[in-house]
Amino acid sequence: MLERYRAALRKTGEQLGWAYEQAAFSYTVHERDHVLYLQGDGRLYKGMAIAVRTAGEETWIELALAPRATHGDKGKANEFSKWMAKTLGGELRLFSGRTMSFGRA
Repeated sequence: MLERYRAALRKTGEQLGWAYEQAAFSYTVHERDHVLYLQGDGRLYKGMAIAVRTAGEETWIELALAPRATHGDKGKANEFSKWMAKTLGGELRLFSGRTMSFGRA
């Protein structure tokens, strides 16, 4: 999902004629113990972690912000999680506690 998201950002950049992906996704990705860690550029972004969790029949994607996350990290996390929920046709629980549903048509 993450690579698909980055490819969409790259395509947008090609259409706009500038490096949109770098501006829209200023993270490097590292994997450890089945968790993706997105390390920010250190200035505007600190980072976040993405993991897939299961309990019985239920599966969800958990996105957590780094302890010293910035407002930029929170915005990027909300943007990416909304994209995933729309793509998967799922339910999204935002950091604010609100829930958004994106049912498949």
